[in-house]
Amino acid sequence: MPQMNKGGKWVFGWRVVSPSREIRIPPTAFSEYGFRTDGPILYLRGSRRSGGFSVGRWEKLAGPASPILRRCMGQGIVQAEGRIALPPEADILPGKPLLAVRGSGYAVLFATGGPIYEKALKRYDIETFAIL
Repeated sequence: MPQMNKGGKWVFGWRVVSPSREIRIPPTAFSEYGFRTDGPILYLRGSRRSGGFSVGRWEKLAGPASPILRRCMGQGIVQAEGRIALPPEADILPGKPLLAVRGSGYAVLFATGGPIYEKALKRYDIETFAIL
């Protein structure tokens, strides 16, 4: 897993949105964040800078008074092989590359822009994965 700068963010790799608007959670992120097949997830809006969205386990994010729920875009289920459908609110077209970034300990970020995204575009050591 490449680190973008010394002391900076780590990335899991590129994920290309499939024609059916699905992506696969990177296997390393799947285990690190404790996802499980058929497990409930929450989608959170990404920041203005990075765009995209984050995905985290429902149990970890949805505490009774969790301030993070203000960023909630919807709920979903992890399907076989770590596949997830993009939330309808995410205006992301098929074929778009998303950068999977290690975020907080709560959710993995799928960025659509920003400085880390631009820096990653120039690197050739970052895995790309597309669902066909």
